[in-house]
Amino acid sequence: MRFRYRVLPCICMVMIAFTFFPGQAKAKATLPVSAHSAILMDQESGRVIYEENAHEESRIASITKIMTAILAIESGKLDHTVTISQNAVGTEGSSLYLKKGEKITLENLVYGLMLRSGNDAAVAIAEEVGGSFDGFVWMMNQKAEEIGMTNSHFSNPHGLDNTENHYSTAYDMALLTQYAMKNETYRVISGTKKHRASNSEEDWDYVWKNKNRLLTGLYEYTTGGKTGFTKLARRTLVTTATKNNLNLIAVTLDGPDDWNDHIYMYEHAFSEYKPIKLLKAGPVKDVGIKQYKGKIYLKHDFTYPLLDEEEENVEVKIKLLKPKGEWREKKSIPDIVGKAEIFYEEKLIGTRTIFFGESKETFSDQNWRRVWKDLIQSFAGTGRHD
Repeated sequence: MRFRYRVLPCICMVMIAFTFFPGQAKAKATLPVSAHSAILMDQESGRVIYEENAHEESRIASITKIMTAILAIESGKLDHTVTISQNAVGTEGSSLYLKKGEKITLENLVYGLMLRSGNDAAVAIAEEVGGSFDGFVWMMNQKAEEIGMTNSHFSNPHGLDNTENHYSTAYDMALLTQYAMKNETYRVISGTKKHRASNSEEDWDYVWKNKNRLLTGLYEYTTGGKTGFTKLARRTLVTTATKNNLNLIAVTLDGPDDWNDHIYMYEHAFSEYKPIKLLKAGPVKDVGIKQYKGKIYLKHDFTYPLLDEEEENVEVKIKLLKPKGEWREKKSIPDIVGKAEIFYEEKLIGTRTIFFGESKETFSDQNWRRVWKDLIQSFAGTGRHD
């Protein structure tokens, strides 16, 4: 592999532990899919590997419930017992067939929401977590803004067509899934094939099987996702899959052959792309400046999916603070002394902060010789960063 690495003068830096810029590298693939809108995104870096009308606003049906689920999980109330209201019971469409006054844990409602797409569960969750239906909708839109879903608006927790101004895009739903998949509880629920829940009204338990056919048998590398369908939205689907250390997210909107669309996109990416570790957590070696020598490190790896021919288009620029005279005393040296910026085809795809101190992680000499080859140390003073 041939990467370009250089150190630049650091005049003014804003230090962040790590930041990704999803979608900066252009998608190379041209794939025939049935869906009107589609996207394939790398879960770790946010790189868009394939897209088709990915930013077009559309109805999204029950993949809405990814947002409902993650808000319920983050509420910290999964062990709470929910009393089902008449409002929840009366919800149209796919249902868990809950009864008014029935008592069930919020956790079980989330399983029923994700596996069987229960619209009654969605309303019950909204009332419990948001305090009211409208309160929860407000929370959904606040979370969407936080995640960066700039072309989305939610007006219900289930995705039914019975409310206006409810829409998203394939790209935004991939961002939402990327966010949700960072949560271990969400990953477990989303990837569950069958779940048993106690029934307070009957002498038998609920048993819910996941509607995601990719997960339950069609595609062995599937790790989770959510199905959706309404008459206006038609078929919508979000799935996640992992193979060879590559974690991917696929979204299709209005996809009549969505199962095969997802398999096709995954197979293309898994056969063509490799997750390349461009930077690895650990000590930064071979730095000739006395104050930094053996004392600076990265906390986080940076991995990015690349085609073989794309590797030479990667450049890593290192920016370090100019050592000051008062740094002779170790306690005077700031915790953050620089950053690494990673570029693909001259577009910034991510950053890693460089810290001062001792690192517990290890890093192979071979990797660091590659990383710091042709390194020219160039420094300029910038003062202390907090």
